[in-house]
Amino acid sequence: MDEKINIGIKGMHCASCAIKIETKLKTTKGISYANVNMANEKATIEYSPKDINPDKIKETIKKIGYDVIENEEKVKLKIIGMHSPHCEGVIKNGLKEIKGINHVEASFPNESAVIDYNPGIIGLNNIKSIIKKLGYEAIVKGETKVDVEKEARNKEIKVLKNKFIIGASVSAFLVLVTLPDYFSSFKLPEVLMSPLLQFILATPVQFYVGWQFYRGFWNALKTKTADMNTLIAVGTSAAYIYSLFATFFFKNLSLYYDTAAVIITLIILGRYLEAIAKGHTSDAIKKLMGLQPKTATIIRNNKEIKMPIEEVKVSDIIIIKPGEKIPVDGTVIYGHSSVDESMITGESMPVEKKINDKVIGGTINKNGMLKFRATKIGKDTVLAQIIRLVEEAQGSKAPIQRLADKVSSIFVPVVICISIATFLVWYLFLNDFSFALINFVSVLIIACPCALGLATPTAIMVGTGKGAEHGILIKNGEALETAHKINSVIFDKTGTLTKGKPEVTDIIQISKSKDALKFAAIVEKHSEHPLASAIMEKAKKIKIPDAKSFKAISGKGVSAMYMSNAILFGNRKLMQESSVKINHFEDKITRLEDEGKTVMMLAVNKEFIGIIAVADTITEYAKQAVAELQEQNKEVYMITGDNERTAKAIAKQIGIKNVFASVLPQDKAKSVKELQKEGKIVAMVGDGINDAPALAQADIGIAIGSGTDIAIETGGIVLIKNDVRDVVKAIKLSSYTIKKIKQNLFWAFVYNILGIPIAAGVLYPVFGFTLNPMIAAAAMALSSISVVTNSLSMKRFKA
Repeated sequence: MDEKINIGIKGMHCASCAIKIETKLKTTKGISYANVNMANEKATIEYSPKDINPDKIKETIKKIGYDVIENEEKVKLKIIGMHSPHCEGVIKNGLKEIKGINHVEASFPNESAVIDYNPGIIGLNNIKSIIKKLGYEAIVKGETKVDVEKEARNKEIKVLKNKFIIGASVSAFLVLVTLPDYFSSFKLPEVLMSPLLQFILATPVQFYVGWQFYRGFWNALKTKTADMNTLIAVGTSAAYIYSLFATFFFKNLSLYYDTAAVIITLIILGRYLEAIAKGHTSDAIKKLMGLQPKTATIIRNNKEIKMPIEEVKVSDIIIIKPGEKIPVDGTVIYGHSSVDESMITGESMPVEKKINDKVIGGTINKNGMLKFRATKIGKDTVLAQIIRLVEEAQGSKAPIQRLADKVSSIFVPVVICISIATFLVWYLFLNDFSFALINFVSVLIIACPCALGLATPTAIMVGTGKGAEHGILIKNGEALETAHKINSVIFDKTGTLTKGKPEVTDIIQISKSKDALKFAAIVEKHSEHPLASAIMEKAKKIKIPDAKSFKAISGKGVSAMYMSNAILFGNRKLMQESSVKINHFEDKITRLEDEGKTVMMLAVNKEFIGIIAVADTITEYAKQAVAELQEQNKEVYMITGDNERTAKAIAKQIGIKNVFASVLPQDKAKSVKELQKEGKIVAMVGDGINDAPALAQADIGIAIGSGTDIAIETGGIVLIKNDVRDVVKAIKLSSYTIKKIKQNLFWAFVYNILGIPIAAGVLYPVFGFTLNPMIAAAAMALSSISVVTNSLSMKRFKA
């Protein structure tokens, strides 16, 4: 079975870089899938452990010419039972060969171990389990989590800043030296005009400030490819080498040290600003990671103990005082309070919590004191699942990116050909080597495909992060893109449009000797169906005996035996198939169904003994959500197992005209297919349990009100809170994100389509104007910054 790994990659600067790495990985034996995202500098790789391991994958990336950011955490453990050098050796040898553990230091005198490990491969609990199998008990002494990616980005920003300061200082002087050529009245001391001095100053800029471009150029050559580093290295080197010859061999030629230095400096400035901006695209993840508290107060041996969150175990009793963060997921066993869940669900109003209610790790207790039992810890908590889903979504590609990737893969070679053609044309026509060289350099510099590579991934990163802030988890770029195309939305009724907590509204007693409610309760006593809960709630004052041979009949009802009585309880289909006569009571059944109630019929030994009607409550915002979707010209459907009359009555209350009624759970996917055959793009909205096949069949599945079962949802979009208005928000967010992506791609393409001809000098014959390479460099840097900034403007999105 294939395994998945996420690897941070440093040194990518354009779409060509990402495509180069992706192509190499995809052709490497043992790798079945590879997706490289330039914006968040990560590769998602699926591989066969039989054929390749993570270390070899990292080596492959390094051979291509890029650095791997090792995702590493360090943990200090107290090892109970380690009393000799032999024990120390057991710990070291038992851990060092484990996949994901990078380094182990153990010390028997103070019974401790310090372990560096990759949390993407192995978890802390797994490490503790391994130590336990070795015969020792591991307790976390104090954990230092190292955000390696953040450190790497900060280091890159610092290096770029220093390089820019050096480059700007030298470039300013070199530009100053050229001013007498343009302003005859401007005079400088002869010593400052010296070509030798310009050479001495320009050389460090060329080979220190601009070294990364040469390194990238060399790596591209080794893999027989070309990227933006190729364009910058060739363009600036041409200007520098020409000036070098002018300095030492041909004294009458013009100098272009300023051109090469200013180009490198401006591109470094663009990289510096871009690195800062890109850091903000993942703000949502940083906020989520910052939600989890570091400690929890546990009750053990009737004492309150404060301990690291990593030591919390399932079933521990945790105390939360007013103002404290809830450390892990659990169920309230004592107390009453309101909890601020806005950071997880996007719901602004605090949620009341009482005994048996669920609480989510990372949320804030507002006033009362709560005690709760931990049910999910570590990677199983809602917060951990949300972080994982958002990270995966931010690393994914939307189908719209394929065009940009395709263009980027052939872009650089084409630009090199255009630049050579530009040089030859101007040199042959004007016989002016200097003029031809300037246009050659301008074409190379202005055409770097950075903006093209950033256009889609930066918008997806911000869009998925913004969704998470609203309690909308978009699992991948494809789901984000598809959502805005939806023209038909199917809502499951129970638990989606209705609360799924029905109440008994009518009991019609037919038999004089058999109590309909009692027999209904007997047969439903061990059922988990929502309707069964309504029956049991109504019969809570009656002593209900246990039935035998209970059987749930999908889409029809239930059956059971009680004291030689065969009980049937369900809908018309069940009665008809069991030859129970209900014709004389059809008017009463119809009347109840017309009122939008679910009618269940009860038979004992095939004798019809009663009718029980149950009504479900429509969710608070169902009508509003449906109305908004219809205003957006979306066709809205309701799907339910209820009979047509009941279904239409409920749909009418909500404002839905299109109804799929009497649909068994296993047949819901067929209804989705019917609409798809008509050419409609369908979203299925359901609770993610009975609706799983339909969610999978739809063009996009939207699982709503999923609570703590986020990880197992089938849908491409998961809505954390049970509010159908979030369906509208998700579609609006999708439309807004795609709009931003299209804006980014439009300006990236237009920039190159217009910039390259201008740089090539097409305006010169008419206007006597050609583009200075320094202006080309500024424009290229600005294009990348503008794309990232446009994506970051999505943070202002409000649904």
